[in-house]
Amino acid sequence: VNIRKHPLEIPPPSEKDWPKDDEEDFFLLDPDRERDALPQPFRMINKLVMQVFESAMEIIEKREMLREAEKRKVQPTKCFPTAEFQVTGRANCLAVSGKYIFVGLSVGLAAFNTSDCKDVCAWDAAKTEICAIHASDLGNECHVLLAVDEMGLVWLFCFHKESFLLIKILNEVEDIRKRSTCVEVLLARGGDYAGILLQGNTKAWLEIYQLPKDSWLEELEENLGAAAGLACSERGSSCTSAVQNILRWTFLLQESSVSASQTDVELDPPVLLLTVKPPKPITGTHFKGPLDALKEVDDDSMLGLGYNHLIKDSQWELQEAIFRSTYREYLEAEGVIKEEIPRHATFHFLLPSRILVGPEMNVPDIPVGIGVHWDGNHNFCLYLLNHPLKEKVDSDLKPDVVWPCAAPIACSAVSSCSRYLALAGEDATITIWDKYLGYPLSVTAILEERSIRSIHFL
Repeated sequence: VNIRKHPLEIPPPSEKDWPKDDEEDFFLLDPDRERDALPQPFRMINKLVMQVFESAMEIIEKREMLREAEKRKVQPTKCFPTAEFQVTGRANCLAVSGKYIFVGLSVGLAAFNTSDCKDVCAWDAAKTEICAIHASDLGNECHVLLAVDEMGLVWLFCFHKESFLLIKILNEVEDIRKRSTCVEVLLARGGDYAGILLQGNTKAWLEIYQLPKDSWLEELEENLGAAAGLACSERGSSCTSAVQNILRWTFLLQESSVSASQTDVELDPPVLLLTVKPPKPITGTHFKGPLDALKEVDDDSMLGLGYNHLIKDSQWELQEAIFRSTYREYLEAEGVIKEEIPRHATFHFLLPSRILVGPEMNVPDIPVGIGVHWDGNHNFCLYLLNHPLKEKVDSDLKPDVVWPCAAPIACSAVSSCSRYLALAGEDATITIWDKYLGYPLSVTAILEERSIRSIHFL
């Protein structure tokens, strides 16, 4: 028997057993393919094919990740119509107020009930096409409507007890050659004020009306009570026959209510508060010195419009000549655009704030002013609605507050609470103002070579 005297030891590695530089990862190789290496150019082809497969797998993984991310997103709810109502003619516009839907048709107006979508009342006396409509709930089943027809006339209606009452055509004139066309109409929330933007042959202006809704409600209630009393008196003096009594009472009630609601009711017309005209181009001064300009400011002239300056006409002409000579090649390439008086404006009704203080400060839901900006103008002008009587007929009504901007204002928006004001300039810059405190909250610049056409608060 051979017995080992010393334990078995692992011999130290020799230099010939050391791994070479190109065999550092030899333990990762498949031993079955150790002698199965491809010759050139097949190895290069194999490498390219493997890269194509790896790229394809990366693309597939990215698409699967995007698909999973889309599945995890909240999908919008698809809404389908639950009911429909039939209209006579073509429907051009609609407005919702209370439990009624008012539809502007190709011939007149129609009112529908939102609960059962049934036709409540229709108006087609003028046989005119309604292109735009605005409505507001006055309370006590009374609604005010502003409708614009195809000729640009503004019709003021009061809808009460399922009947249309025509109050007035706001821009109607006897001479058709002097007729103005309504471009835009706005009804204040609550129906206290209405504004219409009118355009004539060569000029444009904004008219603000106060709607006497309290007197309308009182007049309608009085006529409704008178109609009920007339029906009761006629019922007491009717024939003794029961059938004839019921028929006659029903007929008299309908006739008295119709006559009281359509013929006998004469509601008070709206009151014209303001007539706002676009700003005139800035021309040479008529002041003889700085003291005259300061006196004009003391006379309640508004700073910020640029009219109170000391630049003469000759200086304007010299500056214009220098500008044309300096940038002649650019002006010839783009063409010179002559400055014209703007013909379109955007306006908003504004609630009380520290900047606009009115007598309705204790009633926070009633507007106390309007904000107006005209196309191509840098200034956002604020006007109070409680001007003295001498300023109501002033041909050049001056704003109470002016907010100048660095670029012409392209569009604007007011939040539902009327505290925040957004102004978007033609330089694609959006400024959010706190109207209550009177300072800007943020300024955001959009990408270059972009233009902002509309802006809204959500």
